Amino acid sequence: MNPRSKYKTKQLEILLGYLETIPGVHVSASEVYAYFKSQGVAIGQSTVYRQLERLVDEGIINKYTVDANSPACFEYVGAENHAKAKTCFHCKCEGCGKLIHLHCEDLEGVQAHLYDEHRFKLNPMRTVYYGLCDQCI
Repeated sequence: MNPRSKYKTKQLEILLGYLETIPGVHVSASEVYAYFKSQGVAIGQSTVYRQLERLVDEGIINKYTVDANSPACFEYVGAENHAKAKTCFHCKCEGCGKLIHLHCEDLEGVQAHLYDEHRFKLNPMRTVYYGLCDQCI
């Protein structure tokens, strides 16, 4: 746990334990809450939201806000991996709403080109390509 943490609650331990089992998977706060509810775990919805934001602040999970019509989603990266995480881009299906998480060297090249040639630093955490996934084509 990050040394900046004030204290470690049981709810935080349960939430972190769950997130550690799904690294690289995007989940919304409501999906996390629904998971715990389906498992019979007593954790309040506001607690889930609050603890997710705390884990974002500590660099243990990433938060992605794709657009105003979609809920934010979260991804476990772990404190030790956060600083060395690779560039991540996203594709959002305009048909079903699925968010696809990409690590792509070609897109990293585009990011480098934008900076080298145009002095524009792209924020890959907020870069989303819109189109249709293979299930909606």
